[in-house]
Amino acid sequence: QVQLQESGPGLVKPSQTLSLTCTVSGGSIRTIFYYWNWIRQPPGKGLEWMGTIGYGGTTYYNPSLKSRTSISRDTSKNQFTLQLSSVTPEDTAVYYCARSRGLKIVPAPTRTDFDSWGQGTQVTVSS
Repeated sequence: QVQLQESGPGLVKPSQTLSLTCTVSGGSIRTIFYYWNWIRQPPGKGLEWMGTIGYGGTTYYNPSLKSRTSISRDTSKNQFTLQLSSVTPEDTAVYYCARSRGLKIVPAPTRTDFDSWGQGTQVTVSS
């Protein structure tokens, strides 16, 4: 059974770049048909899909975040990473990594859109 675990700093200053890593165990991020996603949930709001990287390395982003978002992977470590630049307090959220079978471009997803989730990590943007 695949497991995902987010890691990264819990506090980021405004204007800096937020960087998170998702470590995957129990399955390869190169397994065909699977996509590896970043999703966030600001306090009091719903889930927001940020972007994904596929089994072949292709990336797709939420248009509302595309100019600030970059997703990459390290297949030797079975990890994929999120970088979000020029953060503001509005980027404060719980950030999740999740797996989908097939490409899921769903700006406002539900948990059932993805078959495996990390536990989530709180990131606060504050000076």
